[in-house]
This record gives sequence, C-alpha cells and structure tokens, in this order.
Amino acid sequence: MNYLIVNALVMTVDRERRIIRDGAVATSGDRITDIGKTEELKRRYPDHTLVDARDHIVMPGLINAHVHLTQALIKGCADDVELMDFLQYRVWKLMGSYTPSEAAASARLCILEMLKSGTTTFAETLLAGHYGLDGITDGVVDSGIRGILAKSVMDLPSYATRDNIMDPGMIEDGDECLERARRWKREREGEGGGRVKIWLGPRPVGSISRDMLEKVSSLAGEEDMGIAIHFCEVQEDVRLIRERYGMEPGEFMESVGIFTPRTLLAHGIWLSPDDMERIGRKKATVVHCPGSNAKLASGICPVPELLERGVNVALGTDASTCENSCDMFGAMKLAALIHKARTLSPTTVPAETVIEMATINGARALGMEGEIGSLEIGKKADLICIRTDTARTAPNTNPVSAVVYSATGSDVDHVMVDGKWIVRNGSVLSMDEEGILEEARTAIAAVLKRTGVNNDPRWPVS
Repeated sequence: MNYLIVNALVMTVDRERRIIRDGAVATSGDRITDIGKTEELKRRYPDHTLVDARDHIVMPGLINAHVHLTQALIKGCADDVELMDFLQYRVWKLMGSYTPSEAAASARLCILEMLKSGTTTFAETLLAGHYGLDGITDGVVDSGIRGILAKSVMDLPSYATRDNIMDPGMIEDGDECLERARRWKREREGEGGGRVKIWLGPRPVGSISRDMLEKVSSLAGEEDMGIAIHFCEVQEDVRLIRERYGMEPGEFMESVGIFTPRTLLAHGIWLSPDDMERIGRKKATVVHCPGSNAKLASGICPVPELLERGVNVALGTDASTCENSCDMFGAMKLAALIHKARTLSPTTVPAETVIEMATINGARALGMEGEIGSLEIGKKADLICIRTDTARTAPNTNPVSAVVYSATGSDVDHVMVDGKWIVRNGSVLSMDEEGILEEARTAIAAVLKRTGVNNDPRWPVS
C-alpha cells in the first residue's frame, strides 16, 4: 500500500535534524519514499492514499531499548519495597510460577501498551525458558511491532552479593540456556518480515560465572547475536566484581568480551570514568531507565558524563513492576528532568538530546540505524502521529518541547510499522484489546492465588 501523510509537522531526526511545517511523508510498501512540503508531495504522488495529519507531529517510532515483556502482568505487585524483597518475595516468586500461557498474556499486554503509546521497536532483555519462547514470539509477529528478544543466560542462583536467593522456578542451566538461544534464533529469527531478532540476555554478574559470560560472548560472535545485560545497576554489582575478580566492572566486562557495538548495558548507574571510557571505546550502548532507577532507589545514570565521552545512550522504561508503565513519553520527560536537578543546570540533557535517545540512538544501539530511528528516504516506514490539539499539547509552538515535556502516550493517534498502520485513532488494529485485558485479569488472579502473594494495599480495604 502507498500512503501520503500530509498537513503534518514532520520531525525527521535526520542528519540535519530537520523539522518541516506543513510537511508530508510518502511511503511505498515498507519504506519511506519521500519527505517534503505537503503541496509538493501531493503533486508528485497523486495516486497515493492520503492521510490527513493536520494538528499532528509526525516523527520516528519510539525505540524502547530495555523492557521486560513478562512483567506487565504483575505491575503494581511489587511497589514501595526494598530491592531484595522486590526480587525475592515478589517478582521472582510470581514469575517463577508462570505457565507459558500466562507469560504470553503478559507479553501481549506489554506490546499492546507499547504500540498504543508510540513504541514501534523494543528490546527485551531476559526471557526464561519456562515462559514458552514460541508463544512470546508469536505475540510479536502477530502484533506488527518490531522486537529484539533476548534469551536469559545464567548458571548461578544468586543476585549481586546475595547467594542462592533466586526462586527455584527461575533457575536455569547455563549450557541449556545457550543451546536454547541458538535453536530459537535459527528457528524464529526473521519472522514477521524481519521484525523478530533473537539476542542473548546474560543475567547480572551475581547470577552468571565468568566462564558462562565468555561462552555468551563466543556464541554471540558465532551466531551474529547482540547482547543485552544489566550492568552496574546497584552498588553491590561493583563490589562483587572487585571482590570476586579483582577488577573494575568495565575492565572485567571487556576481558570477557561482553562490550561490543551491539551490546545494551541497561542502567549503568555506578560507572566510574574508566568504565565509561571502555564502553565508549568498544561502542557499546548504555540504556538509561530513569523511572525504574528512581522507584527502586538505585541511583541516577551519569548521562551527561557519558554523552561528554561520546557514549551512545538510549532510553528504556524497564519493567512494569519498577516503572509501572511502558510509556516512553514518561521516560523521556523524566530523563530530561532528573539530570537538571542532579547537576543544578537547566541546560543539561535538553529535550532534543532526549528525543535522540528515544529514536536514532536506540536504533544505533540495535545496529539498525540504517533502517529505523529517523524519517529518511529509503528507511523503514516506522512512524507515529502525535496529536497537538489536546489540552496537554496545545498550542504547539515548539514541537520538541511538546513531545518531551507535554505529551503522553495517550496523545499518540496513529502508529505505522513497516509501512502498515498498526494503530489508527488510538485503536490497535492488529490486536484484540478487550480480549488481551480480560486475559491479563484472569492470568494475574491465577498467579496470585497459586503463589499466595498478598497484593492488597496497606490501607484497609472493606
């Protein structure tokens, strides 16, 4: 199908960072074929199907570079508790009990939320084998979203400096993890017209040995797979690496071959200047997850310092248990605010930088900057249309400001992936929204009953 989106304010995020008033975008099949002024493109493409985007910002689809599909089901089940209680007695206990159908229901719920709020590409970091990898892959294929799916890899049932605390349902054998990842890639990668990619997701250093990390690095090279790992999220990670290996975190990760141009380092809060230099030299990416880090009191990623060193910084929401939302607009706004407060400088991490983190930097992190992340001729037709006639977004005198500081995911009207409309007028065309919501309600009731986790509020309920 050929479309011509007209009368829009087009934010390209191209090399010149052009913003075109009364702009238009032409698509043919899965590609962008032209960008320019509305009247000019209407003359050029008289046979294209017109889509009127008056009072809309048209921009690249957002890229959520760190999310956990299988935690959408348990959002609100682990709020306002200490980190170890959060993991040991809530998150791992609940997820360790999942059936494949429950994990798939969570994935569909997460994808539904991401699509409705303008995310067209995501990177999932930790998918355990018992979740049922095929059901989750099917959810990505059927929905129309573009997804990186990383198979979890572990061989120690621990976290940071705490030994043997992982729920039995979450424990996996390391070599089996690797073999399963290899098979999954060979069987399912490239489905959905190339929208599905399979990566490796080694667990944090407390849950994986040096030998297994080296095996991850080796397999990634053999099978051309990216790596997504939590890195320096908590102070205990730094202490463990120093005590166990006698190295600094960046030195250790570099020694086992984890730092590559297709490595996502989620969080990166407790980084030293040396860590940052090593990450920059190896062209790995740090994924900033400001909402998760604030809620879990983990700290604040040193984004300004990373950017000064030329490190690619992308943006993520993390899991629905620690962000309670997969709305990238919330992540963008918080990323633009907290560094100003930390540095006492209102010019730190401006809105333009945050949009780059959520689009072209995310594409670069995934090795896909030639395909997505900006609106340019020849790239994939992945784009979103944001309303500017709402009480939140009007008057739209500065579209960059409107996107980062005013809009929310609810202002996303239309979403296109691979040249196909996936969301129109706020409704997801590729998914049964009511069915997914009912499926999620049924699934979480079963999980809570099975595990005995009490998720009542601390206030009295009558």
